[in-house]
Amino acid sequence: MRLLTLILCLTPLATLAEITVPTRTIRAKEVIAASDLETKAGDVAGAVRNPEMLVGQEARVALYPGRPIRPADIGPPAIVDRNDLVTLVFDRVALSITAEGRALGRGAVGERIRVMNLASRTTVTGVIRPDGQIEVK
Repeated sequence: MRLLTLILCLTPLATLAEITVPTRTIRAKEVIAASDLETKAGDVAGAVRNPEMLVGQEARVALYPGRPIRPADIGPPAIVDRNDLVTLVFDRVALSITAEGRALGRGAVGERIRVMNLASRTTVTGVIRPDGQIEVK
């Protein structure tokens, strides 16, 4: 038994996994670059392990050096900011209506946000298109 204990104490334990951590404080709404990341030995449940998954993404919360990054902490970069003037688009088979609106939130492509129609002052919800227009359904 003593021999087994001695062997376990003298042999280095293998690292189970590596996680990706920031090298500097990354503020919310900041886009993450490869130079902002490093890998660190450790195994944290739910932490992002692949740095390529993080590069080009936007921080949703402040990320601190040496702390693990979770998938909920990041997302695609927003293309529409709060109070931006946007084009509202309503498309049906034979009918297409466009109007000017003001974004009441911020979001990335494919996300739903609320927008105020400037002509009627009504609030509608729509999906952000890749060109920055808001598709109202």
